[in-house]
Amino acid sequence: MPKRVDHEERRQQIAEALWRIAAARGLEHASLRDVAAEAGISLGRLQHYFASKGEMLVFALDHISGLGEQRILARINTLPATPSPRTILRECLAEMLPLDAESRAANLVQIAYFVRAVHDERLRRHAKEGIPALQALFADQVRAGIERGEVAPERDPQAEATLLIALTDGLTSFALLDVYAPERALELIDHHLDALFSGNRQP
Repeated sequence: MPKRVDHEERRQQIAEALWRIAAARGLEHASLRDVAAEAGISLGRLQHYFASKGEMLVFALDHISGLGEQRILARINTLPATPSPRTILRECLAEMLPLDAESRAANLVQIAYFVRAVHDERLRRHAKEGIPALQALFADQVRAGIERGEVAPERDPQAEATLLIALTDGLTSFALLDVYAPERALELIDHHLDALFSGNRQP
């Protein structure tokens, strides 16, 4: 008997087809017909799962964000013992960089979403909700570093969290444009974290 594919699994397969197109050619080339062809299903079948391109884009963005969180947790869970705040931050930031083919594709898709989200409130919602959540996670780690005496007490955890995100976003752009090698981008992240987690010493 042919394998039965449930509704959610099929939607995820369609989302992945959308990512492949967006990573290779941009979201402007990801019409419903293009995505259906990439997913190996008919246009009518795709429309059974998504009534519009907008609905498909929102689902795909939710799904890719969830996968990114899973990859970060997987990196942290492989670390020995209880990781330090600096280590947790470093693993999160490394996952945000295009260090391999998978993360490079994910970053290209996210850039394509960014361009579209400027004029699409439904997609912009992800930035409005996702960035504050990421800031909160990073700020908690900076705060923990302060409590452990690893970060100078005058540091503002929220400001430092925002700067970490901005730094990584900028380095990601440089790496995607081949201005810096991805490994160099990670070295610069480490340099910044070394300065931040230097106790009472000033960077």
